[in-house]
Amino acid sequence: MQVAKDRIYSPFDGRVVGEMPLATEAEVEAAVGAAVASFQTYRRLPRFVRADILQRASELLGKRREEAAALISAEAGKPLYDARGEVARSIFNLSNAAAEARRIAGVEIPLDMDGGIFAYQTTGDGGARIDLSDMDQQALVAGSRRVGLARRFPIGPVLAIAPFNFPLNLVLHKVAPALAVGNSVVLKPAPQTPLTSVLLAEILTEAGLPDGVLNVVHCAVPLAEKMVRDDRFHMVTFTGSAPVGWHIKSIAGKKKVALELGGNAAVIVCADADLELAAARCVRGGVVYGGQYCIGVQRILVHESVRKPFQESLVRKLRDCKVGDPALPDTDVGPVIDQRSAARIKSWIDEAVEAGARIVIGGGRANSIVEPTLLAGTKPGMKVEDEEIFGPVMTINSFERFGDAVSRANATRYGLQGGLFTRDLRQAFTALEDWDVGGLMINDVPIYRIDNMPFGGWKESGIGREGTRFAMEEMSELKHLVINYH
Repeated sequence: MQVAKDRIYSPFDGRVVGEMPLATEAEVEAAVGAAVASFQTYRRLPRFVRADILQRASELLGKRREEAAALISAEAGKPLYDARGEVARSIFNLSNAAAEARRIAGVEIPLDMDGGIFAYQTTGDGGARIDLSDMDQQALVAGSRRVGLARRFPIGPVLAIAPFNFPLNLVLHKVAPALAVGNSVVLKPAPQTPLTSVLLAEILTEAGLPDGVLNVVHCAVPLAEKMVRDDRFHMVTFTGSAPVGWHIKSIAGKKKVALELGGNAAVIVCADADLELAAARCVRGGVVYGGQYCIGVQRILVHESVRKPFQESLVRKLRDCKVGDPALPDTDVGPVIDQRSAARIKSWIDEAVEAGARIVIGGGRANSIVEPTLLAGTKPGMKVEDEEIFGPVMTINSFERFGDAVSRANATRYGLQGGLFTRDLRQAFTALEDWDVGGLMINDVPIYRIDNMPFGGWKESGIGREGTRFAMEEMSELKHLVINYH
């Protein structure tokens, strides 16, 4: 029987990067069955075995880093510089998961904190106390001779559904902690970028991961939804768009769900900010990888007293960005993932202009490449203000009062990360109190992320947290043991 295959195309020039077998319903069922069966043995492996597998995988990826970077650049259209950065982060992600696999531990729960089991007597001042003079001391000691131990255990088979924009590292944000804590995984990579997941699975197998523990399934949406509904999975972890994420939650049943969804990140630039630093970081955060970051810079709010010099610096830096072939080492901005996405981004720019916004720089499109674009005079109600652009487009507006800037930055249904440039710690802590985001970066932009950080959002940006240790906690359950040693 001939196996159906999907061709994977380069977003930049349309060339065929490779082919990926399209899983049938029987093959999906076999993958789920393998994950269920392998979990029963993998969960019982000593932690040092799991750690050693992950550490070897990190080292093997290090040896194949250029191969991995070239593949990411080809199938995701990511500039080679950024693809190499993703591979470097992935090497760390694996080694950090290995370290966390060794050190994650339970805690002792003190059980002698409440004296309610003992007899109290009323004191003259209306209080109460244990009468130690009359009470049997042995009974008091015996009542305290209990110890509580809370330990974490793997939750069970995990369904991981990954996005296209980080086809290696965001996959590892699901796979590495799941393996570290003792879970098996069925991985559904993004349809545009499955080849990198195959490479990762190959590396983990070479590192010693037992058969059936990681299963890569490239399948149609109906089969993916069937897996989401499947009660043999104990958890679904998804990164992608908000509509898809909340749909997954609605059909997942009683299993645990972790969602890393969209953003509409804002940056506030105060009058006391380092304007050159702020401009450089905003350009990096707004147009890197074609702006296809859920934490990319989308809205910039700058104090009116420094608006002109800041904007001039921003435009100079945008003009200096090299746009083109992602395979070239000096390319800053390559294509977005496909021409349909490019057409959508361009239509949002055009709609904003028709509604009164002004193009400061950029605004053009050629096939799947959208020029780095800065829009001024945008207003709430425009898609470029209210929705997630997921393209190399930023808006810029002024503010007079800091509180108004925080309110406008916060006036979105998303709450992933934000950035604030200021030397005033009072403003930093005020923003922390009033701005509902999962992460606030002071004197940096929202794309700042180190892979062991807790990462996740408020509001419609998702539920749960990633970052190796935090994801391991999401992917495990507590058991509490109480021992009475009287």
